[in-house]
Amino acid sequence: MEKFTRQFAAAAPAPRRAMAGVVGSGDLEVLVEPASDGATSITVTTSVDGKQAVWNAVLDRMFDGAGLPAVNIEINDCGATPGVVRMRLEEAMEEAKKP
Repeated sequence: MEKFTRQFAAAAPAPRRAMAGVVGSGDLEVLVEPASDGATSITVTTSVDGKQAVWNAVLDRMFDGAGLPAVNIEINDCGATPGVVRMRLEEAMEEAKKP
């Protein structure tokens, strides 16, 4: 099991909380809460060791310089593929941006 945290610059806080996915074989859970500090913090807990470089690539592509709302994200992973990771993050962020 691995756990790590990433930080990204962000715009104004998201207006609401959101959740996408479920913890289960080949999937993951994404929990999003508004943050007030102009930054996005992402904590990943994954059952798959040695994949931090893959996680970093996915997170960099989605959050680095994207101007997304400020949020705190908790990801609980059970072996999701990068495509599923991106899809769940997009689902949760879309929901969090709704007024």
